Amino acid sequence: MAGGKGEADDSPQVFLFLQGPSSPLFAETARMLRAAGSRCIRINLNAGDWISWRAAGAVNYRGNFAGWRDYVRGRIEADNVTDMILHGEERPYHRVAIEEARRSGVRVNVVEMGYLRPDWVTLERDGLSSNSHFPTDPAHIVDAASNLPEPDWTRRFSQTFLAEALYDLVYYLPTVLLWFLYPGYRRHGLYHPLMEYAGWLRRLPASGTKSREAEGLIEELIAGDKRFFVYPLQLQTDYQLRSHSPFHQQQDAIRLILRSFAKNAAPWTELVIKLHPLDSGLVNWRAYINRISAAYGLSSRVHFLDGGNLDRLIVASQGMVTVNSTAALSALRVGKPVKVLGTAVYDIEGLGDQGPLDRFWTRPAQPSAELCAAFFKLLAAAVQVRGNFCSKEGAKSAAEQIAKRLLSRTVNLPGAYIEPAPRQRPSKISIP
Repeated sequence: MAGGKGEADDSPQVFLFLQGPSSPLFAETARMLRAAGSRCIRINLNAGDWISWRAAGAVNYRGNFAGWRDYVRGRIEADNVTDMILHGEERPYHRVAIEEARRSGVRVNVVEMGYLRPDWVTLERDGLSSNSHFPTDPAHIVDAASNLPEPDWTRRFSQTFLAEALYDLVYYLPTVLLWFLYPGYRRHGLYHPLMEYAGWLRRLPASGTKSREAEGLIEELIAGDKRFFVYPLQLQTDYQLRSHSPFHQQQDAIRLILRSFAKNAAPWTELVIKLHPLDSGLVNWRAYINRISAAYGLSSRVHFLDGGNLDRLIVASQGMVTVNSTAALSALRVGKPVKVLGTAVYDIEGLGDQGPLDRFWTRPAQPSAELCAAFFKLLAAAVQVRGNFCSKEGAKSAAEQIAKRLLSRTVNLPGAYIEPAPRQRPSKISIP
């Protein structure tokens, strides 16, 4: 809904914060909203929430998931909440809270890692992908972007892997070790946090060697003038895969893509599958892909990369196939064809290839240069802010712009809030 409580008057906004990223972003945003005269409240669901907030206005929900709906409805009504802000709208607690917010006319604002990462943060009304209201009509996008400037692509902020890892530890270790403080809390992740950390500890010692091997393969592909497509893997835990795609798990997507490639791609065409840089290693994707590739007679044509420069790989490729990774935006920026198998904000006629996957390998549709330029202008202006989660300056920059848009009620503006229902959520399919 476009409206919400307080839309027609000048009464102070009341912001309800739910779970945020493992970073200082939400606490900093709340500080700026309070400085502008708004009231901010926070519901802590676990010890990580409690430790990461460190500000006034927090309440603790220690009950079980069954009682969450009544509790959050009561808080919305008792505190006269006008706006809700959260990270990860598909988390079970958040889905329930969003349903109750909509019933009460509360505006829902979702923060995620930037579509245009690594130097951007997403702020979108109602959510991303299947929940997005970003326009799908090419003519509307071109018109809405006609007077917008080209995004400033200069890198302003940086965050290290160490900073991300430390913030993650500070959030998730208390959640595990102090579980008894919030005995009813139900985790949304597929894996226990300690399992993921153990996976990372196993992966890290060999990361340098694997990256050098990946760069060597990229060099070999480019020097050999190979004709290849790129398939970037996503995280198995990613809700983009779990909620906004037709696949039950990433293995389903891998089997579908490799089967289609084997049957339809020219025999001199190759496929490069790149591991997500934040994969914890709990699934041995190399072994799985090698096994499926062998079954389809593709062992010599499918390459697995653990590391390496994805942008360089994209430029030399024939295009990209993806479930709905934001990596596809890098391909579109350099004019490469993209085939999307899930739901994505960029899967628009004239950008993403709308034909069947089987045809993509031999006749990929080129993105429209005019629409692509307009899309990036509108995306940057309407649903992106400059900054990041885990650096001091990046988080401060993002918080300033998020607070400004929340206070001015300009989330998804200019030109990118469409009142009709968001994109259709894909039905799950079984892949033999």
